[in-house]
Amino acid sequence: MKETDAFLEKLKEDSTEYKQLKTTGYTEEEKKNAIRSLMNIRMPREISEELLQLQDNYLKKELTQKGVVTLEEIPVVKGQPGISLWQGDITRLKVGAIVNAANSQMLGCFVPCHRCIDNAIHSAAGMQLREECDHIMKERRIRYGRSYEEPAGTATLTSGYHLPCDYVIHTVGPIVYGGLNDALCQDLRNCYENVLKCCVEHQIRSVAFCCISTGEFHFPNDTAAEIAVETVTDFLKIHSGRLDRVIFNVFKDMDREIYEAILQKEDR
Repeated sequence: MKETDAFLEKLKEDSTEYKQLKTTGYTEEEKKNAIRSLMNIRMPREISEELLQLQDNYLKKELTQKGVVTLEEIPVVKGQPGISLWQGDITRLKVGAIVNAANSQMLGCFVPCHRCIDNAIHSAAGMQLREECDHIMKERRIRYGRSYEEPAGTATLTSGYHLPCDYVIHTVGPIVYGGLNDALCQDLRNCYENVLKCCVEHQIRSVAFCCISTGEFHFPNDTAAEIAVETVTDFLKIHSGRLDRVIFNVFKDMDREIYEAILQKEDR
């Protein structure tokens, strides 16, 4: 309660638009939603030491309440050495890296309390993650031009900050505006392959993938899962011993059932 109130008041003070936001009488849940909203809409800029300390206290408490899930607690799929399927909140996983399905601006989601994975990861990691992403994108715009946006299929490594994982690997998945085609499927394969290459390059031994492009980007869930499993299994065969574990993280029951069916088929 104390951490929540102190952080909320400092976030309001830090805000350019919501300094006078009335939060008296808010429930604890409403205060947490206000905190997340103010973090979500905050543009990249310098963060004071006091604000960082209050954020640190708050996010540590939030993570303790959610609970950390270790690699040892996640079983390996039968007949699929090195591959796991886990349903739940990816921001709880204590692994080498988790994968963020980013957008082409690479700064996280600015929609308050949006339910996308990009929003969830940035909210749990803390405001420093947006700062690091902004620094990376500014450097790329110096190199490639002011209008540069991150293309689909690349992989960008950042720190995990307040997440229990060591790193976040950001990848922009393909957006399906109309029908699916070979180019979009290849873009999705590139997402998985380049994330895995990033892991090998940086000696990251375990990684958890979210269901890239299947939410706001409208990639069909079943086809996306088939591409994910095929790309990962092929990569692990070629790069044997370079990764200890690849986790397919799902949130919806539908996605869990799709992955279970595909992985069982692969085991035959």
